[in-house]
Amino acid sequence: MTEDIPVESDRVPGAPHPRETATLVGQDAAIAQFHAAATSGRLHHGWLITGPRGTGKATLAWRIARWLLADADSPDLSVPPDHPVARRLLALSEPRLHLVRRSLDEKGRLRGEIVVDDLRRLLSFFQLSAVEGGRRVAIIDAADDMNPNAANALLKLLEEPPRDALLLLVAHRPARLLPTIRSRCRELRLAPLSPEDMARALAPLEVPGDPDRLAALSGGSVGEALRLAGQDGLDRYAQLVALFSRHPDMDRHAAAAFAQAAAGRPGAEGDPFDLTMTLIELFLARAARSGLLGPP
Repeated sequence: MTEDIPVESDRVPGAPHPRETATLVGQDAAIAQFHAAATSGRLHHGWLITGPRGTGKATLAWRIARWLLADADSPDLSVPPDHPVARRLLALSEPRLHLVRRSLDEKGRLRGEIVVDDLRRLLSFFQLSAVEGGRRVAIIDAADDMNPNAANALLKLLEEPPRDALLLLVAHRPARLLPTIRSRCRELRLAPLSPEDMARALAPLEVPGDPDRLAALSGGSVGEALRLAGQDGLDRYAQLVALFSRHPDMDRHAAAAFAQAAAGRPGAEGDPFDLTMTLIELFLARAARSGLLGPP
């Protein structure tokens, strides 16, 4: 199905892996769009799943794969968790599915991009599984992680798709993909979640912090809410607001402490510098709107 990767490069810190997620909140339109295509008898071979990071793109890809390989007929693309296909997907042992994600290099380190060897393994999967026949599914998560050679290999596959093959491309930044790749795929665009859907999505995850505040600062992204919660993002944002509220008489000691925390080493939950830059961008955007929407 895929090579054994100890650190799953396609997992959001603090969240279950998308293949482990049985529910998909707030994306009924995308589910209905794919169901209509799948039941029309003319299912396209390439699908580009786009939208903000953390809104359920990979979860939808796994949901589609599970539904197709189980030969299910539920309009919401659900499959019982005790179904044999669901169990095999959870264990990464389903022979009719191949997962492409950032792999390990020769020294056992996680690569920063998807390389052409990852796509060659996908080509081998389609060639070997063709003997058995039936539907085969590939998930590429994330397609915008591909380097140019990998992207060209994928393009050839999209131009001459194997029989009964379905390629699901998860893309956080689809503009980075080759225009020819985008043009050969149908798009499923996921929208940011509403505050109500954010509350529903976060409830079973037992995320620390004020859920309403997390929802407000995360822009409708469950993944971003988990990142904020896992890196004390709410406290960091409050510190940022406090610093700028005293401008131009900013507390220099507090500012130095804030900057020092931003320079910390990246950990399992993420990079403090990346989080700080996100919070600053968020603060500036909210401050620019404060005349209409109140304080940041």
